Amino acid sequence: MKEKQEMIKKELEKDLKLVKTTNDLNELKVRYLGKKGIITELTKNMNELSIEEKKEIGRLSNELRGELAEKISELENELHAKELNEKLVNEKIDVTMPSTKLSVGCMHPLTRISDELEELFISMGYDVVSGPEVEIDKYNFEMLNLPKDHPARDAQDSFYITDEELLRTQTSAVQVRSMLKNQEKKPFKIVCPGKTYRRDADDATHSHQFMQMEGLVVDENITLADLKGTLEEMAHRMFGNERKVRFRPSFFPFTEPSYEVDVSCMKCGGAGCNVCKGTGWIEVLGSGMVHPNVLNVCGFDANKYSGFAFGVGIERIAMLKYGINDIRDFYTNDLRFLKNYNRVEGGDK
Repeated sequence: MKEKQEMIKKELEKDLKLVKTTNDLNELKVRYLGKKGIITELTKNMNELSIEEKKEIGRLSNELRGELAEKISELENELHAKELNEKLVNEKIDVTMPSTKLSVGCMHPLTRISDELEELFISMGYDVVSGPEVEIDKYNFEMLNLPKDHPARDAQDSFYITDEELLRTQTSAVQVRSMLKNQEKKPFKIVCPGKTYRRDADDATHSHQFMQMEGLVVDENITLADLKGTLEEMAHRMFGNERKVRFRPSFFPFTEPSYEVDVSCMKCGGAGCNVCKGTGWIEVLGSGMVHPNVLNVCGFDANKYSGFAFGVGIERIAMLKYGINDIRDFYTNDLRFLKNYNRVEGGDK
């Protein structure tokens, strides 16, 4: 038995020198230590031996198994370390090489401006509401105090689907729906962002499709001072705290009195430049106190309630804020254009 043991040890030493990979080692392990391996064969005929012989052979075979397992384990650790080092060398990253740039999306500037406005008015206690883009004439025009012969109701200015249905020309229709839905006639503050449509010839400053955000406040004792304070806050948040706000008398059928609202020029600070055409002011939106006729037709007593409304073009704000000269750029789906206005941290600039 001892002679066999020594022979097996010598044979193992030779075989270990031939092992080059972990696969070779696994085959060697099966050959010596497997169920049908060399060590197992030593104890194959144990039932024919005496008790003393069984004890001796069992002891020697266990010693041999342990010694072989230890040597195989040492070589296994060496092979694993060698293969790991080779892998690290072969798969190392050269950090000086140019990276592979992944193209990622970014938020559209119109979406960004709309979100900023929503956050502003939500912080002031407004609710954000929406309505259908296909609207009926009653909500889009009639209940907003626009007479039947008003030019805005002409087919050449609006996209009519039927005699009574059209693509909404303003999100003011959402205001009407909100006032009618308010059965208890409680005071409220809302903004209504969304797409609107008008029959305009597309050019650098006009588009047949554009986005608006209109605001409406109805309560007791609402005054022009409330409107002015609200729009000043909006101007400061969107264009900077140094902006000044100017109200110019105007006319809108659904407000009385009505005002165009200007802010001091962002480029020249009011001194006069090519952006503001030398005036020092830039027009940004229309506004006014809600016309009593609109309040009454929507179920609010104009003798008790008053309110103000305003409407701002999202494209208009984006063009002024980002210095964009052509409104058509918003709708070309050019990724090069969109990436110029990506302000998301970590985005693809």
